[in-house]
Amino acid sequence: MSFYIASSPHTRQRRTTARLMQLVIVALIPGILAQWYFFGWGVILQLLLAVTTAYATESLCLHARERSSLSALRDNTALVTAMLLAVSIPPLAPWWVIVIGVAFSIIVVKHLYGGVGQNLFNPAMAGYVVLLISFPLQMSSWVAPVELTGQHLSLFESIHLMLFQYTSEGYSVEQMRMVASGTGLDAVAMATPLDHIRTDLSQGLTLSESLQAPLFSGLAGLGWQWVNLAYLLGGLFLLQQRVIQWHIPAALLASLALLAALGTLLAPDQLPGMDIHLFSGGTMLAAFFIATDPVSAATSNRGRLVYAALIGLIIYLIRSFGGYPDAIAFAVLLANMCVPIIDKYTRPTTYGHPRRKLQ
Repeated sequence: MSFYIASSPHTRQRRTTARLMQLVIVALIPGILAQWYFFGWGVILQLLLAVTTAYATESLCLHARERSSLSALRDNTALVTAMLLAVSIPPLAPWWVIVIGVAFSIIVVKHLYGGVGQNLFNPAMAGYVVLLISFPLQMSSWVAPVELTGQHLSLFESIHLMLFQYTSEGYSVEQMRMVASGTGLDAVAMATPLDHIRTDLSQGLTLSESLQAPLFSGLAGLGWQWVNLAYLLGGLFLLQQRVIQWHIPAALLASLALLAALGTLLAPDQLPGMDIHLFSGGTMLAAFFIATDPVSAATSNRGRLVYAALIGLIIYLIRSFGGYPDAIAFAVLLANMCVPIIDKYTRPTTYGHPRRKLQ
């Protein structure tokens, strides 16, 4: 027997980074399939473009840093970043949107800070915010669920739209907003449930009136509720495999749910309830796949609880009172900025030493 001395962090399981990322990819599959089912081929096309761009930019960065490309590419971190960004943007966004976002995430957020394990911010969410601020129109053009519009875009039509922003028959994405299966649905039909509610409230409608729209069905919006449940299933798989711990998902969802419940009590016809906040937008994706990034999140268990609760708070405040309908990317980046101070005041006491006092 040999006795090995290794530096921290110490884990009970001998899993490589590549293996952990593979499990994350497997856990993403249910959510990706649900998005594909409800929103069409654009989801798959965005994934292909994102992965291709990630591998290309990762290879260029590693070559520029005079490091071995093959070994570093095998850790799958670039692949996970690309997938998370791809499923976060509208399926029919122009092809160059995802290329710019992934390139920024890999080159600027990851490699300019030193590569794997050195980034201060979540790479996928940093890329998303850059895209949202730079190209707000393209980043807000979500397609309506297929069940609502009756428009089953073929693979060829989806490629044509992504490349040229026109179908083969000459319809632009904006024109497609105005026609949905001959029913006369207007542009709101292509908004997310959260964006639809925000638009209606700004026009003087009440929440109950807004929820009468065809977009809402069942729990929290046609299609979106099933996408969130699919990502919840994938997140439970990650917990079962001990890829992530329960602290961040539980604290984020509990914080968001508690605030939504309080908002419903205070302004029942102005602020959406727990079902909308938890099962619409990218809530479950954020709770289990984005906020749990081990590099940019807090390190101690207490710190993770504070960090995730802060994300839930910021999400709720921006969704309810801010300028964006879904605030996950902003909330995660703002919480990333707070990680040093969170770690400072939640650092576990060294064994055998008295508990430190806050200074």
